[in-house]
Amino acid sequence: MNNTHNSIFSIPFLKSFFFTQNKWHQHGVFLHTMRVVYYTLKGGDFRFLAAAFLHDIGKPFSAHVKDEEDKEFNEYSFTDHEEKSYQMIKNWSFVSEYTKNLVRYHYLIRDIKKSKKEDLERYAQKKTIWDALSEDMQNDLMRFLHYDDLGKGKKRR
Repeated sequence: MNNTHNSIFSIPFLKSFFFTQNKWHQHGVFLHTMRVVYYTLKGGDFRFLAAAFLHDIGKPFSAHVKDEEDKEFNEYSFTDHEEKSYQMIKNWSFVSEYTKNLVRYHYLIRDIKKSKKEDLERYAQKKTIWDALSEDMQNDLMRFLHYDDLGKGKKRR
């Protein structure tokens, strides 16, 4: 897991929150989150609304330059940002366990696909988590991923 923990006044936090994430996101975390909320509401999936607001809450705290591509394009990587987001909200009594699980596992589908190509040990770990989830949760994660993708906007490169 990435142990980066940026302060709210750090350059990586502020840049990723307001302006730049990476090649998959057209917007910073704040605007991306607002777009996910919009598409969740537009789709009528109100049960996802809290997760739409919270799914990337830990992302600016985990923004880091991982490789040469990040340096070249002045962008960030957000390794295990979903776990960081979950860790931030896990003790919030006003957030349901359902929402906490959506936040914690919202990137799991992508992580499984990516790690299957790059890191078989991570793939096995993530696949075990996926297989332990209920079919309803798996379906909800797939639907939520659709809203997350819509919130990204157009790819920049």
